[in-house]
Amino acid sequence: MLRVVPLSTGVLRPRSRDPLWRAVHAERAALADDLALLTEAQWDAPSLCRGWSVRHVVAHLTAAASHGRAAWLRSVAGARFDFAVHNDRRLAEHLGASPQETLARFRAVVRSTTAPPGPAAAWLGEVVVHAQDVRRPLGLPSAVPVAASTAVAELFVGRDLTVDGRAAVRGLRVEATDGPFRAGDGTEPVQGPTLALTMAIAGRADFCDDLTGPGVATLRARCG
Repeated sequence: MLRVVPLSTGVLRPRSRDPLWRAVHAERAALADDLALLTEAQWDAPSLCRGWSVRHVVAHLTAAASHGRAAWLRSVAGARFDFAVHNDRRLAEHLGASPQETLARFRAVVRSTTAPPGPAAAWLGEVVVHAQDVRRPLGLPSAVPVAASTAVAELFVGRDLTVDGRAAVRGLRVEATDGPFRAGDGTEPVQGPTLALTMAIAGRADFCDDLTGPGVATLRARCG
């Protein structure tokens, strides 16, 4: 099972040997293979990221894999810490002139370990969540390993940062039906596949359709 190594342990290992980074590379490669089959119209289709097409999401993933801590901090500072402006600038930088160029740029970073500040599980979450932002509206199947989804879900419910994961499960009892993920100490159960729970915790209401239990309505209302 993939686990986030706490920063306080002092455990260091080359990123290429970290199982979380290997999972990042595997999920990027799987998404790239799916993208290679898209039509021009599908590249321009809306994703689950409001205001972004499939191409925009892919360019965003390329940007995240192309900017390390220093470059990211310079970009954010240059945008006066307006993250919408920062994201738009980096997206435009990596979009390319055509879907084929967008895909080529993404393929070039499939095995990158470059990333902004944050644990490896955060960058696994970046590709897992955004891959579903693309696949779900296009009706493409997903085969994310339970271990990878579990690592992301555990990160999300531990904090309110890139997603409001801790707030999403407050007062609920969230349980995966296909793996070990459990979160929350509330009385309202929510059950379903780990990937669907991960996506709902990340604010994607569409995935609440894959969940069951009295707490689903509460979780859906918190998506946004």
